[in-house]
Amino acid sequence: MPPVIEVEHLTKEYSLGTVTSIKDTVRHILARLSGRKTWHRESFKALDDVSFSIDKGEVVGIIGHNGAGKSTLLKHLANITTPTSGEISVRGSVAPLIEVGAGVNPELTGRENIYLNGAILGIPKKVTHQKIDEIINFAELEQFIDTPVKRYSSGMKVKLGFSIATSMEADILIVDEVLAVGDLAFQRKCFSRIEKMLHQSNKTVLIVSHNVRQITRLCTRTILLDHGKIIADGASQEVCNTYYEQMNNRVLAGVNKEVQSSHAHIRSSGSLILESIEILTANGLTDEIKSGGFLKIKINFTLDRTLKKPEIIIGTHTTDFVYLTSSTTSTMRDKPDLAKGGHEIEFSIPSFPLVPGIYCVRFIVRDELGVSVYMGETLKTFTVTPSSNELSEEDSKLRLINTDALWAVNGAPYQ
Repeated sequence: MPPVIEVEHLTKEYSLGTVTSIKDTVRHILARLSGRKTWHRESFKALDDVSFSIDKGEVVGIIGHNGAGKSTLLKHLANITTPTSGEISVRGSVAPLIEVGAGVNPELTGRENIYLNGAILGIPKKVTHQKIDEIINFAELEQFIDTPVKRYSSGMKVKLGFSIATSMEADILIVDEVLAVGDLAFQRKCFSRIEKMLHQSNKTVLIVSHNVRQITRLCTRTILLDHGKIIADGASQEVCNTYYEQMNNRVLAGVNKEVQSSHAHIRSSGSLILESIEILTANGLTDEIKSGGFLKIKINFTLDRTLKKPEIIIGTHTTDFVYLTSSTTSTMRDKPDLAKGGHEIEFSIPSFPLVPGIYCVRFIVRDELGVSVYMGETLKTFTVTPSSNELSEEDSKLRLINTDALWAVNGAPYQ
């Protein structure tokens, strides 16, 4: 069976130009109308020679930094825009959910928009009529369904759009960041519906999201875009780890004074200058530890004044800021004073219980009044690799922590 989506050497190029006055604007318009060339325009490739294929029933995530070309790619697949060069072949009907309110006419009522979208997707009116109650109930818009959509809030629009797109019998569903919109209860309904579609139907689904944890949960395959090019395409966990490394390498070329002054993950009064953070194991300096293995964090910093009995907090978090561990000196009876000058802190965890992945270090120093002198996150990244008895990658996706357990079957110990 041929792929449902084939993209071959897709390139989308935009021209960038600057108009400095009304006179220049008029001159430019007249030149364009007469077919003459105006001023030089710099070109920008939103997509650059992109090629891939997707089989029927695949659930594919598309990730990348802002401006990587994700939404541009989806708009081409949904036939919203045309490429500069290259070919796209889509076999089957497409239900695009590109942005909040996309495909929804604000002058029509919610009910009218349901029938309109059904007609656009080629769904017979009789079939749409059979599904309309299901669509309205899922969108939670019973009271407002006959009100013009222009009076809807953004949350109501996305509920309607998502409900229409996922209820119609389209072969391919394209979702761009919509799962991040709406209240928590509706997000959970969206996840449940998407997962139901994945397990009980053979629909092809493409999802763009900056929430990489959602991508690893929902998608079996992920494509990573960078400046319009595909730099990774494969198993979601592996590609998402590549993305984590890429993002952290951009943010942290190293922990130094220049980095501290230029990134928002650090807030400092200026009294503390972070010099270095190192990850160590029993064998010395490293950036990798085994799951359940020994972890030591060594931090060097300089103070421009004496701190009386400061509180020091060292913790770890995921690259998408799920806080995992945190330890503080506030529980110590005799906290030492830290004099003006250089200091070195060592913090150890005998058995770091996190599953394989990429994690970050956070470091906080507060003075005796509880005022933050320094607060930093994503200061250092390190990788946790599988231990010898690590479970499969699929099982690792379902948890964050490795714990030992004792089992009994019918009252008898089980090992």
